[in-house]
Amino acid sequence: MRHGKKINHLSRPAAHRKALLMNLAKSLILHKRINTTVAKAKALRKEVEPILTKAKKDTMHARREVFSFFQDKEPVKELFGNIAEKIAHRPGGYTRIIKLGHRLGDNAEMCMMELVDYNELLQKETKSTSGKSTRRSRRKSSAAGDKQESTSNLLNTAKQSEASDEVIDTSAANSAEVGPESTAAATASTDTTAAQATISADADSQGAPIADPEKPVEDQNPKA
Repeated sequence: MRHGKKINHLSRPAAHRKALLMNLAKSLILHKRINTTVAKAKALRKEVEPILTKAKKDTMHARREVFSFFQDKEPVKELFGNIAEKIAHRPGGYTRIIKLGHRLGDNAEMCMMELVDYNELLQKETKSTSGKSTRRSRRKSSAAGDKQESTSNLLNTAKQSEASDEVIDTSAANSAEVGPESTAAATASTDTTAAQATISADADSQGAPIADPEKPVEDQNPKA
């Protein structure tokens, strides 16, 4: 029974397993993406993630520890140069395993292992989906929107009522100011029309010409 034996030996001796994981780690650091079996990817993740964490501290001690694992300058240079800047603000979880199905022949489960910060397509999708709200937040936002709409409607109706009251007050004031003058003018016009009517009636009865109120009196009654 293999109780508590969490290390997957990958059916290889210790030296062979160490060399295999070292080469897989080099390929992942240099190419940012590799295709391998799921068992090898899970074993590689336990080895690579602590190395990526050490790369955040660009010190001589960290560089020597990483070089003791790789035994090569190229992956160390790439790791402390470009990759360290990408993963500076990520607190772990630097790699992603995407399963690709089974391999023909031995039917081994295959996968693609990649660095998370170098997949731009998935980063865009996560940014776009991060703005989506849950059901509760949508309910809260809709309720808040309804409250805002109701308050805005109340404010608009209050403003409209105030504006109508102001218009009514101004019209009443104008009518109060102009009222006596208009009534006097109306009475004067009625008096003049009544006087003209009586004059015309008298003229018809006597056979005299009708007086024109617009012409002066001298023109209407010429001297003989």
